[in-house]
Amino acid sequence: MNAPMERTVEVNGRPCRVWERGEGKPIFWLGSGPMLFRWSAFHDALAEKARLVACSLPGYPGSEGHDILDDHLSWCLAARDLLEAAGFRPGDTLMGSSTAGALAADVAALWPDWVGALVLVAPFGLFEDSDPTRDMFALHPRNAASMISEDPQGYAAQLAAPEGEQPVLWNIGVVRANEAAARFLWPLGNTRLNRRLGRVKARTRVIWGAEDKIIPPSYAQRFADGIGPSASIDRIPGAGHLAELDQPAAVARSVLEFVG
Repeated sequence: MNAPMERTVEVNGRPCRVWERGEGKPIFWLGSGPMLFRWSAFHDALAEKARLVACSLPGYPGSEGHDILDDHLSWCLAARDLLEAAGFRPGDTLMGSSTAGALAADVAALWPDWVGALVLVAPFGLFEDSDPTRDMFALHPRNAASMISEDPQGYAAQLAAPEGEQPVLWNIGVVRANEAAARFLWPLGNTRLNRRLGRVKARTRVIWGAEDKIIPPSYAQRFADGIGPSASIDRIPGAGHLAELDQPAAVARSVLEFVG
């Protein structure tokens, strides 16, 4: 794998990391915590055909500042500020996954003329009593890998401390990333996005792992219905909640075909 260029931008006066690699049409990605601990096969697959700009939200791996965000609007504004500082321009493509996908959807809803195309990979943000999501923050560490991913060993490797890093300090970073997500999603990930999805104007691709054990795959249709006719769905066989980790080539292909 080829290492990305790494830079830092400021959000609320705190540093947030941005990874960038590739050439061509930009894809700005608000990734979930696990996918930001190390550059992966999915990053490489996108960067081969596009300019991937992977942005770490406050408190996510490589970033600071989640401790000053104490309401949902502040998180939405921080996501917008992070993207803008990373170079996002009106009409660009925004992708958001899992926990960060909830904020990506809100950015597209709150600033509908800003986002040209939207890709959502198993985002949080909705909750249906008759078809509930799992409380991801209550998962026992021994069960988390098999619940979140169809490739538990790959998931564990994605989160493992690199050579030269102190495992204790690295694990503190893992806990802090979970804390950051919990600050706007705890306990069940319902940010009441259903009230705002209809504001999204961007053409949208909703991607979902067919074996998702955290958010039922039926939520793909709920997102598409909420956004309207501009939304399409792609279900990925053999993928769990972290579809881009379980099936990186298939998810990257779906994103790149959609972005064009």
